[in-house]
Order: sequence, then C-alpha cells, then structure tokens
Amino acid sequence: MKTVRLFVATCLGISLTLICTAAPASATTFSPLPAARISGLHDHIDALVQRSRPGSLGVAVLDLRSAIEWRANAAQPFPMMSVFKVPVAAAVLAQVEQGKLSMDQAVIVHRNELESGTIRDHFQGEQMSFTVRQLLTAAVSKSDNTAVDALLTRVGGAEAVTAFLRTHGINGMRVDLGEGGFNPIFEGLPPHQPPPAGETAVQELTRLRRGYDAYLADPRNRSTPDAAVSFLRKLWNKELLSPTSTQYLIDLMYAQTTPSRLRTGLPPGVRLADKCGTSYTLEDRTAAFNDIGILVWPDGHAVIVAAFLMASTASQDERQAIFTDLAREVATTLHP
Repeated sequence: MKTVRLFVATCLGISLTLICTAAPASATTFSPLPAARISGLHDHIDALVQRSRPGSLGVAVLDLRSAIEWRANAAQPFPMMSVFKVPVAAAVLAQVEQGKLSMDQAVIVHRNELESGTIRDHFQGEQMSFTVRQLLTAAVSKSDNTAVDALLTRVGGAEAVTAFLRTHGINGMRVDLGEGGFNPIFEGLPPHQPPPAGETAVQELTRLRRGYDAYLADPRNRSTPDAAVSFLRKLWNKELLSPTSTQYLIDLMYAQTTPSRLRTGLPPGVRLADKCGTSYTLEDRTAAFNDIGILVWPDGHAVIVAAFLMASTASQDERQAIFTDLAREVATTLHP
C-alpha cells in the first residue's frame, strides 16, 4: 500500500496527524471521500482534543472501505480499564481453538475471588461453578470483573495475553494485571493490606489521592489508540481467530450496551461492536473513560474507532458528549 501523509497540525504541543492510505485493489467499489470531508473530520477531532483539556484525549479512526485513517495522540499509551477484557477474551478463544481450553469447561470461583459485577451480585455460598462460555459472556457483554480475572487465570495469566498480542503483531497494547491487581494501586496500599487502623478522613483522602496518581503513572494495562485499532482491524479481518470464534467475540461486543458511549452518536441502523472502560472518579478527576469499537452499516461498510480519555476533570455529561460528538461526526463524514 502507498501511504501519503496529507498534513500535520500541531496545537499546544499535541501532534494530530491525518494519514491517507490507498485502498487495496480488492476493496469494494466506493465513491472517494471529498477532501473537504476528510479535513473536516480531522478538524473536528482536533476540536475534541482541545475541548477535553486538561484531560488527554487520544483518537484513532480507520475507514476499512477507503483505508483512510485519522489520528490524534494515537501513539500515546492510555490506561485501558475494562477495554482489556476483549484481548483477554480473544486469547481465551484462541486457546479453545487449540484445544487447551473448552467452552464448556467448568471454572470454580471462590467467594474470596469476587470483584465487582453481576457474578458478585448473585453469588451464593462459598464457591460457584461457571463455564468458560458463561465467563466470556459476563466479562465482555456485562464487563464483569470476577469473570475476566477467572479467565485470565485459566489462560495462563496476563503474560499469555500479551504474548498472544505480540504474536499477531500488536505491539502497543499490553496486559499485565487483572482487575483485582489494580485495586491496591487505587487504594494506595500494598497488596492484601487493609487501610491503617484509626485512619482519619483526611488521611484516607491523602492515601486515595496518592493511589490515584500512582495509577495514572502506572504503565501497565495500557494501549495506544493505534494498537486498539490494529487489534480490532485484525479481529474483523479474521487474522486473530477462526471465522466462528471471530463472530462469537464480535457478537459479545455487539451485546455490550452499558455504558453507551460511541453508540449514542450513531444513526439508526448502524451496529456497534465495542468495549468500554471506566475508572472511578476521585474529586472530579476521572482516570480513564474509553470506548473502542467497530461501526457496521447495513451495507457492510465498517469503520473502527478507538477513543481514550485520561485524567479528565469534565463532568460525566461532558465526557459523554465528547464520545457522542465523535461518533456522530465519524458516521456523518464516512457514510452520509
């Protein structure tokens, strides 16, 4: 493929680059995008980056029909939060294909392993049994934290997931810890250590502030928008999994409807296979507010969008509006 760099705009030290790549000869016939629409989407993403300050917004958009890509802060690593559940699921499905795991294999979850999510809300007794299939549905479609950590253990740990990504040429995404591994970081405590006895409210807040800063500085479980787009492109093109496993995972992503981020800006008839990721908010600061997904029109036109918002001081409604506006502009520009 021939790559042509159309322009680079730099604003307040942030580089925003638009890359136009010629579509392969086998691509479906389409009408070329007018230059005004191409630059208009670039300008809109630029405006969203500025609007996100003092938070940091990273965006990568890839139109699979035209092979045109829009990027803003796309090489910067961002904390994934629950976005990491999709690469974990892909690694699990790869091992199912290899015969190392079975979809109907029983996994025992103990009460002391519970994290937030639907499994904890409905847990009974000291242990319960779930199939790999049930855990995949809970982890991807319901964003259940207990489920993904149980799958992570069965697949061979975080190292196995990162190795799976590297094997498939995805280098800007890394999985190092499960959901439970980040709880002590946010709490500002060593693993398995409770808060100090007699801690005052002021001391607790100081500790939580320290933990929040530590999480934002932690390089683990991060992805660049570029890497997220690469992962989704390879998933969509069946380069990561068999056609059957690919469709299974994409269907789980279609079923992920809460929270609804990019989905809120899409016109009727457009489907979104996505995975969101969200941190808790401390003193009006939200460490991570993310959504990555594949927009699919009834005619088969597919567009990949990865958006990561880090260290945002915007309100919930303001953060949501950024994702709504991004999805609406992408849809209007690429499939009017």
